[in-house]
Amino acid sequence: MNFATFMAFLSENGGLMFALCGGALATLLSGIGSAKGIGIVGQAATGLVNEDPDKFGKSLILQLLPGTQGLYGFVTTIIILTKVGLLGGTTPSLATGLYIFMAALPVGFVGLLSAIAQGKTAAAGISILAKRPEHVMKGVLYAVMVETYALLGFVASLLMILFIK
Repeated sequence: MNFATFMAFLSENGGLMFALCGGALATLLSGIGSAKGIGIVGQAATGLVNEDPDKFGKSLILQLLPGTQGLYGFVTTIIILTKVGLLGGTTPSLATGLYIFMAALPVGFVGLLSAIAQGKTAAAGISILAKRPEHVMKGVLYAVMVETYALLGFVASLLMILFIK
């Protein structure tokens, strides 16, 4: 393939390729973070639930929290797929595809890192549940504070994607 052929291909298909790469990163990175965060809490909760099975419900609340980042990435990808014409709409230009790619990065990277941090925080909340079950909501609140930054990344990505012309 010569350079002119490559440039013609990139001009015709590059927008869609970059947009789909952005959508893939949004889901992959935030999903990896959520899986890691949920795993961290699950490991901490397993010992507690083994000793006191009645605390399963409260520990499950803490374990579910890091999963939201994966959901944010997935929703972002669905919106991207709609915008680029796979689920409706028109195929993007190269510039638009690059814009979409860049707009998907906040939810991906913030989701990855915040889900892991939230998992560690929620795992620490498991120790509150073990020793002082009446104070478990304090552990939940600490973990929810990390969620704030996941939401900021999600909203930033959504606003950028929705307002790309």
